[in-house]
Amino acid sequence: MSEVNYTWTSNRSDLLCYESEGKSWCGRKGDCTGMLLPLVFEEAWSKEFRSFLYLFGLLYSFMGISIVADIFMCAIEKITSKTKQIFIATAGEENPDMIEVPVWNGTVANLTLMALGSSAPEILLAIVGVIGNNFEAEALGPGTIVGSAAFNLLAISAVCIVGIPNGETRRIKNFTVFCVTAIFSVFAYIWLLIVLVFSSPNLVEVWEAAVTFLFFPVLVLIAYAADKGWLNMLFCQSPKQLADKQRQIELGTFQPAEDMLENQDYFKDGKVNKNALVSFIRDIKKNTKLSDEDAAVIAASKVVDSQPKSRIWYRIGATRNITGGRRIGPGSHMSTKLREGEDRIPSKISEDGIMKVYDAINEHDELPNIDYPDSDADKSIVEFHASSAAVLESIGTFKVLICRHGKLSNTIKVRVETIDGSAVEGEDFQAVNEILTFQPNETEKEIGITIVDDNQWEPDEEFFLKLSLLQGGESGELKLGRTSIMEITILNDDEPGTFQFEKRGHLVKESCGNALLSVIRQNGADGQVDIKWRTIDKSAVNGKDFTGGEGVLQFKHGETQRDIVIPIVDDMEYEKDENFEIELYEATNGAKLGKLKRSAVTITNDDEFNSVMNKLLLMTNANVDGMRVHNETWAQQIKDAMIVNGGDVENATTGDYVMHFLTFGFKLIFALIPPPSLMGGWLCFFVSLFMIGLLVIVVGDLAGIFGCLVGLKDEVTAITFVALGTSLPDTFASKTAAVSEKYADNAIGNVTGSNSVNVFMGLGIPWLIASIYWAVKDPAKGFPVEAGSLGFSVTLYTICAICAIILILCRRFIGAFGNAELGGNVALKYVSGGFMLSLWILYVVLSALQVYGKTPF
Repeated sequence: MSEVNYTWTSNRSDLLCYESEGKSWCGRKGDCTGMLLPLVFEEAWSKEFRSFLYLFGLLYSFMGISIVADIFMCAIEKITSKTKQIFIATAGEENPDMIEVPVWNGTVANLTLMALGSSAPEILLAIVGVIGNNFEAEALGPGTIVGSAAFNLLAISAVCIVGIPNGETRRIKNFTVFCVTAIFSVFAYIWLLIVLVFSSPNLVEVWEAAVTFLFFPVLVLIAYAADKGWLNMLFCQSPKQLADKQRQIELGTFQPAEDMLENQDYFKDGKVNKNALVSFIRDIKKNTKLSDEDAAVIAASKVVDSQPKSRIWYRIGATRNITGGRRIGPGSHMSTKLREGEDRIPSKISEDGIMKVYDAINEHDELPNIDYPDSDADKSIVEFHASSAAVLESIGTFKVLICRHGKLSNTIKVRVETIDGSAVEGEDFQAVNEILTFQPNETEKEIGITIVDDNQWEPDEEFFLKLSLLQGGESGELKLGRTSIMEITILNDDEPGTFQFEKRGHLVKESCGNALLSVIRQNGADGQVDIKWRTIDKSAVNGKDFTGGEGVLQFKHGETQRDIVIPIVDDMEYEKDENFEIELYEATNGAKLGKLKRSAVTITNDDEFNSVMNKLLLMTNANVDGMRVHNETWAQQIKDAMIVNGGDVENATTGDYVMHFLTFGFKLIFALIPPPSLMGGWLCFFVSLFMIGLLVIVVGDLAGIFGCLVGLKDEVTAITFVALGTSLPDTFASKTAAVSEKYADNAIGNVTGSNSVNVFMGLGIPWLIASIYWAVKDPAKGFPVEAGSLGFSVTLYTICAICAIILILCRRFIGAFGNAELGGNVALKYVSGGFMLSLWILYVVLSALQVYGKTPF
């Protein structure tokens, strides 16, 4: 650099000066400058270092935009999720049912605020670019809009088509709206060609800019009409019933009212209430070994998973996964062990993770345990057929029956051994210590017990049989049942015995599951005896409060005690104590009934159970709140910004810590934005939009200077680095939505609408501003916009978009593809994905070559 005598001047645009320690240095500016950057004199730095520095800054700023766009979209989610209460009359005389429905129509929300949420960086980049360029046309903003549209339609659709698991498909549900937005997405770019090439070549007039912007509300109105079913006939769709057209309830993206009423207890107001837990418990058929905390996590996860989600929900989730922020996915708050357990839970809500609440009850010291012998399908259960038996001293060897239930597909082993009581091993019976092996599907085993007859009179004596698990055996697949110890009494008579209840009355809690009433056999145990029993309604009614009726209790030879099992119905409503009776009324084989032929059962309402339910309710609601999209207070925002994974350190990965460290500064700054809970989300909306605008200025400078340093023109930088940087979170969001959702609307159905909005707002607004400015300042000059490379890029994208939409339609209507836009035939889905990805690569390559004059076009 030649010697120049510099002086500090404020009117020289070709100098950049800075001051340090009272001394000033000035250097002549290079060609690579932006609106704000560079901040210091960089001409002495090597071009390679500056290129790396600006590339790193560009990529880093994309993270910042993703984080502030996350908050921006939380505000939009808050605004569009506003609901109103609707009361619907019921068939009976009871109070009307109440449901909550969204104020915003789903299609309108998708094309307005939600589209703005996902496209705000591109739109603001175009607006800031024009204003910062003295209201002259520039290449970075429009190029980014077209490049982003190409990536969204071609590359993201390719990822979604291929990403569906083999054998599955996803169809667009609201196909009429998709057709409208698809037509507008192509028309929008054809309109650009009309403006730039035919109507007023290389010049944008005020009316053209105004019409471009006005196409946006036109799109919204037509899409709304399509959503209401008014345009179904135009697209060969079945017309909705008149009653549906005239519905007064706008359900938007929510479920139909009938489904909402059916499921409202499960996720009313986005939370599980006590009635929801009650409903789940009514369906419980088994117990597990999860704690009440784990039960609450699974319950909350299932509730969040069951709620309808928007594309913005998936976009926010993708951003937080990338930046190490607080995750909102239903499974993100579960430990690995808990996820494995959840995978085995049936998908139907009424049979899902809330089943675990019984375990929390079982862990409560003051509540009765609830045990269903056959409930644990993952384990084999082994126990004695009866808890006691009586035999004659002269019987010799008799058989004891051991039963197996639960899992039957495996081979198991269990130990049987005798334990002395008043009867002594060797003197009164022969000791047993054996290992029994149950083959697959084998349910019963018999073991012989030999009684020693010493021909001396003795009182009745007893000893015990015990089942135990083998050490180091299949303990993970085997457990002992309730009757793992059996009492054997040695008698000195041969009578069939007298049968009666062990107790005159039984007190059970409503939540106990089953009432067990023991019937005992005395004064003999010879032969098999059947005892008939029946229930008698009192204040408790069969079918309403318990499941009774009539039955037969069978005692095999030598058995002295059996249980009658009466299921108790838990209606979870406050009631006074209720009772019913059970009567023994007939015995076979000469057996007699004793004095206690009747036993009363009193059912009490258990307050302890209600306290446990309240505890579970609080924990479940807390977990649902932890999976919320937005924060309610500044304190929550700052906490999420300060701690990795929003405070869920247990489930944070190494990548989360790295990304949290890199983005910590952005998170802390943007945590100061007002939370979405204030003013219905609108204050957060405008403040975060302003912050995105500030960052976009930096991104525009970084991208322009980087391209200048490495020899890339703005048009190429826009369709590659900037378009990819702003669209990458959408890629992860669409992939997640494609796999998780039942339909393809949130994956690719909204892409065409978003691309249309990009043109109508992203080019319509800056063109309108600049054209009005020049119409006032210099009407003769107007607002010149060279078609050049932009016109070629738009033409090429339009051709690629038409090909892509035709392929999507073919996939829907041709059976070979699976009659679905996503997934289907494995080979053809990869062919489809490869074709669309090739179109995107072709678009990027040809557009770049045209910019440098390497094509004949």
